[in-house]
Amino acid sequence: MGCQPERLVGVPSAGRRGDTSLMTRVPNVPEAFDVYTVVVLRRPDDAPELPDDELEDLQTQHLAYRAELTRQGALVANGPFGDQSDPTYRGMSVFACGPDEAARLSEADPSVQAGRLSFDVMEWWVAEGSLAFPRVAGAVGSRRTMPD
Repeated sequence: MGCQPERLVGVPSAGRRGDTSLMTRVPNVPEAFDVYTVVVLRRPDDAPELPDDELEDLQTQHLAYRAELTRQGALVANGPFGDQSDPTYRGMSVFACGPDEAARLSEADPSVQAGRLSFDVMEWWVAEGSLAFPRVAGAVGSRRTMPD
């Protein structure tokens, strides 16, 4: 389920997704990046109000679903935010798959299905070798460098 490394060099531009033609080489910027699929969970403005017992049950289902994704190897890092400036942000997950599959898996989360959470999916570019996921067997993300 992991992604295979690929090579691209430089800095992602504000251009179209996947468009490396507008990328500029900047001094002191890493030559290579590890690219991960990240999902940020949010509390929507129109989240339904539920009784405490239903919220507790839904949270149990949400956590069990995330644990199962971890067991299957689809989810490699996951957890809630704390002390954030925007309380609608609820948590973040790093997936061992591409954005489309991460969106499909996130859509199936019981809390998303119930309208209590929504999500944003994105690629996260970090300097090569900055992160490791020692609990995961195999590759997570892809390696990219941008053309000069």
